[in-house]
Amino acid sequence: MIYTPAALAVVLFISIVAVVLGISIYFARKTSSAKGYFAAGGTVPWAVNGVAFAGDYLSAASFLGICGLIATVGYDGFLYSIGYLAGWVVALFVVAEPMKKLGRYTFADALDAKYHSKGIQLMAGISTLVVSIFYLIPQMVGAGALVTPLLGLPHWAGVVIVGAIVTFIVATAGMKSTTYVQFIKGSLLIIFSIVLTVVLLSGGLDSTPDYERYREPASLEATLSGDEVTGAGGGYSVAAQLDEGEYRLVALEKDGVRTWWSLDTEGSIPILREALSKTESPDGSVLYNGAPKEEQKFYPVGRMSRIYLDGEVVENTGRLTIISYLRAIQDGQVLRYAKESFDIDGASVTVWAQNPTAGEKFLRPGLKYKLGEGANIFTKFDFVSLMMALFFGTAALPHVLIRYYTVPSPRDARRSTVIAIAAIGFFYILTLYMGLGAATSGVLDVESSNMAAPLLAKSFGTFLFAIISAIAFATVLGTVSGLIVASSGAVAHDLMDRFAEVEFTDQGKVRAGKIAAVCVGGIAIMLGILFKGMNVSFLVGWAFAVAASANLPSIMMMLFWKKTTSKGITASVLVGMVSAMTLILLSPSMFERYGLDPLRAPIPFDNPGIISIPLSFITIVVVSLLTQKKSKS
Repeated sequence: MIYTPAALAVVLFISIVAVVLGISIYFARKTSSAKGYFAAGGTVPWAVNGVAFAGDYLSAASFLGICGLIATVGYDGFLYSIGYLAGWVVALFVVAEPMKKLGRYTFADALDAKYHSKGIQLMAGISTLVVSIFYLIPQMVGAGALVTPLLGLPHWAGVVIVGAIVTFIVATAGMKSTTYVQFIKGSLLIIFSIVLTVVLLSGGLDSTPDYERYREPASLEATLSGDEVTGAGGGYSVAAQLDEGEYRLVALEKDGVRTWWSLDTEGSIPILREALSKTESPDGSVLYNGAPKEEQKFYPVGRMSRIYLDGEVVENTGRLTIISYLRAIQDGQVLRYAKESFDIDGASVTVWAQNPTAGEKFLRPGLKYKLGEGANIFTKFDFVSLMMALFFGTAALPHVLIRYYTVPSPRDARRSTVIAIAAIGFFYILTLYMGLGAATSGVLDVESSNMAAPLLAKSFGTFLFAIISAIAFATVLGTVSGLIVASSGAVAHDLMDRFAEVEFTDQGKVRAGKIAAVCVGGIAIMLGILFKGMNVSFLVGWAFAVAASANLPSIMMMLFWKKTTSKGITASVLVGMVSAMTLILLSPSMFERYGLDPLRAPIPFDNPGIISIPLSFITIVVVSLLTQKKSKS
């Protein structure tokens, strides 16, 4: 899609960044001790911490990723919302109060409270770093996706900007400033998401093309002769044709310009439907729909192609309620676009072909995670594995766990969790409507599903787009800040102070944490650039899987099984972490990232939790039973 930055968006973006930096500088003057830097001194009010919890959790994955998944694969994207929210039940009833009672700064503090084991300190510290880095990747990818339409800068520039700002925040004020940044941006995100949803429902559904932001794709009648497509008419000639995936694709040339079409059939009449295409030539030039980028032919897509109201076909429904909106989509037809990529004539070609989908099918599982038609054992495994990771992963995320140390008491930890559940649950309901709104309003960028919600806001005016995008950027800043605080604590407190027994003064530990923050920020920037284009919610699913595999079995067994030993915990964290990472690296999605055929991936599903989580539980039980006599080591 072709973007043109708006002056108002730039001004609002700079204003929000200035506020964030101002908060950081203010609290930097009040942060000198290790407890103040890593845990905000344990003085954050429970209500503020609850909203900050929500602000921390409502990351790029929630706002950008889930809305994008709902917009492109319908109900299957909303499953992430359900899984993310369900995980807070575990956090509330299992870990909230015990974690506050057992720890001081980090996840490793609580896990090692009863054992004082070097093995636990080492593995818990490494696990915190690994999970945080996995979670940092989608945040940085989301930042890069936002900066392109907001400021007109390339993806890598957005990643570098976020990395630089966040590193400054963490390296100056630590958890105190991070908490209040998350409190402010969490509140603003929920408020303006309500505004966007209300505006969306007020306008209802519309299938009439808006030629200022959406161009109706052309269609041509054609005739078939064997494998040849002829009779396209209008001066077109056939340049190439391919059977790719679900679609038969045809390249037509007219006046020296090549465009791509998908072959469909309406009744007995073959139809060529114009597709979106992006061709990267060997010389490095890129053509969009057969033309240079400057001609802006790469228009937004995704809308209702047919709307029924009270059994009749209509072009516009007018104002709808939260129920009638869903019913109108269910009864209608959504025009989605499916992606096919291949090489031809020495050029890399990506084509997005039209894929009309019944609204009823769009609002039930199956477009991404095959559970019924087209399902096999591996697709079902993938779905169950994802749900396990989301349900068990929340309560094991290091940047979530350390927030329990920012409040004064265990009771406050429980209260703040209740506030978080209410705020997060309400927001996830809004994601359903924002995602569906993007799918049906002709605003989607086929190259980046992460831009669904901001582009939906843009369709209602520059101001709403600017404020939503700026808040989304602040969302990334807040979450990345929390992750880097958790990472710096793991390095300075867990690995250097406790495991390596480096002699630190309180100020020395803070200094080590700040240096670690800079290093982790640099790693996050590099990975954010490398993973450009992947949906951020999908990437966060991997972070949840690693957290659920490496951390949660140890937490639960330590709290509820008296025979748990230090060696059992150490082995469990190691096995869970390594198995989850190995399965991810050998998955179809990573093989595609390597430039290899995903069908040749050794692991035929993307989400590792269904194997790595039980394996971690089995490990802690077996090793603990084998080391009972050494349980005090």
